[in-house]
This record gives sequence, structure tokens and C-alpha cells, in this order.
Amino acid sequence: MRVDLFDFELPPERIALRPAKPRDAARMLVAQGDQPMIDRTVSDLPGLLRSGDVLVFNDTRVIPAQLEGRRGEARIGATLHKRIDLRCWQAFVRNGKRLRPGDVIDFPADVSAIAQARHADGSWTLAFAGDAPVEVLLERAGTMPLPPYIAGKRPTDEADRADYQTIFAREDGAVAAPTAALHFTDRLLAELDAAGVRRETLTLHVGAGTFLPVKADDTRDHAMHAEWGRIETETADRLNAARAAGGRLIAVGTTSLRLLESATGEDSVIRPFAGDTSIFITPGYRFRAIDGLMTNFHLPRSTLFMLVSALMGLERMQAAYAHAIAQGYRFYSYGDSSLLIP
Repeated sequence: MRVDLFDFELPPERIALRPAKPRDAARMLVAQGDQPMIDRTVSDLPGLLRSGDVLVFNDTRVIPAQLEGRRGEARIGATLHKRIDLRCWQAFVRNGKRLRPGDVIDFPADVSAIAQARHADGSWTLAFAGDAPVEVLLERAGTMPLPPYIAGKRPTDEADRADYQTIFAREDGAVAAPTAALHFTDRLLAELDAAGVRRETLTLHVGAGTFLPVKADDTRDHAMHAEWGRIETETADRLNAARAAGGRLIAVGTTSLRLLESATGEDSVIRPFAGDTSIFITPGYRFRAIDGLMTNFHLPRSTLFMLVSALMGLERMQAAYAHAIAQGYRFYSYGDSSLLIP
């Protein structure tokens, strides 16, 4: 499909720079089937779902993967986005043309890494020196890797260390938050429990590639980034059982959705999964695992807007986004939410 079909005019002021307080006070646009869209808040979610429905969350934890350092006199910026092994990460590098294989980059707090190899996409493999776990080094030297649409408008600060983690975050490895789950609070979870809405978690370590623009003119020519994910056997069994009993599986975030669809066969059975996925969902895709999606509002021409258009239909999502813009909804990572049930 032509990428320009997924373009729309988004006023820059619609991109949220801070989250709603409290988190579940964010607005939520509800689109269900061909029913009229309704404006609600995230705190209304328990009354919008049914007993037996299952919300599926991503429990990845964002690591402070943004690093600023030097190679000699050259300033080098690095955003880690995919673990290779215990000491090595693949990273997008600013000013990477100044690097050669074997160069040492010095970061703050006595953290250093060797630039081992340059990849075809311009990223580098960085091998961190020393014996301390890389996550410990990042806590010393790194900052939270806010999306460029936020970081370009204000500096990262201490508030982001809490604001950019979900209540479910426990598995270190993401360099971008699964932002649909940022809206959840202990109070909201208790109300969902009381309503009989169940929840499950899986792990998908979101990479910085999620922010990469689609540069191709046709979706067939776009190379989707790979991310590592895992669904445990017990989790897959419970999800299959819930669906067999008539419950709906509602993915909280496009990351949960993409991993569920990657783990599900043509028979609509969810299977255990551990490995990389680079699934790219565009209109025409037949969904096998999920019955709905809770997600934030995405940017024009993004793979994520293509995904929601595949779920709900392009015209339906164009109308939903036009409504959201006209009604002052806040977009992207710290923005408002939508509940999409085809």
C-alpha cells in the first residue's frame, strides 16, 4: 500500500510533553465496531469491558539507554536498542561517521565501550568494558531515552525516570516504554479486578527502531525492525483457555499485540514464544490472537498508525484521528488513549 495513505496533519502542540496526573485521568476515545465513537477517560475502562475479558500487558522495563560520550575530541551520542550478548549492544550512534572499528568511546562515570562493527543501517555494535552488568553501568551513565518528539522539545529530567515506566515494568531491556500501559494505576487495577477483568503479562523489549520513520513510498519496501519477546507456556495456556470460555483478549499496546500475533498460528492458538519478531501489520492482515486493542495515538505515516488501520479499517481510523485532533486529545507516548474493538 502507498505510505502516503497513512498521512494526516498533526498540529505539533498535540504531542504531549508530560503524562496526565493521575495516570488514569487521561482521556480515552472508544471506537467499537461501527458504533458512534465516544469520549471517555481511562478510569472508565472497567465499565467498558466484560467479566472474563483479559487485558494483556507488556512487563518490559525501560533502561537508561541514552548515552553521551566522547571519542577523543569528537562528541558521540549513543542510543542502545538491542542486546547482542552480556557485554554487547547494538546502538544508533550520533556522529557515528567519526568512529572506526576499535575506537573507544568514553562515557560519564568511568563507563567506556569499544565500537566493534558498523551495521548496514548505520548502527554500531558497542562492547562495554569491565565486569559490572551493562544495566548497572547504564544506571550510572545513562538517561531515559525519551522519544525524539519529546526530547527535541525539552530535556530529560528526573521525573521521567518514574513517568516513563509502567506499573508492570520488571524485565530490564526496553529502550522505549510500552506506553499504552502508562495509564494504569493500583486503583484502576483494583476496579478491573472487581469487574472480573483478568490480566496477563508477556515481555517484548521495545527497541529504538519503533521511532524510525517509514521512508519507503510503499509499505512492501519498508524493513521492519526486530525486537526480542517471550510468552511463557503457562501464559499462552491461560490466554487460550480464556478465549475458549468466551473472554476477549485486549492487547494493551501495540507491543503486546505484535508479540501475541507473532506467537499465534493460523489455527488461532497462541503458543509459547521466545525470540525476535519483526512482524509488520498493515491493512489486509487477518488478526488471529486479539479481539481488541488499547493504545495511544500515533504519528502520521508510522507503522503503528498502519497497525491500528489494519485492525479497524483505514477510513475508520482517519475519522477517529480527525475527531481526536479536533477535540484536543494529546498524542503519542505521554498522550491520551484509545480503546479499539473491531
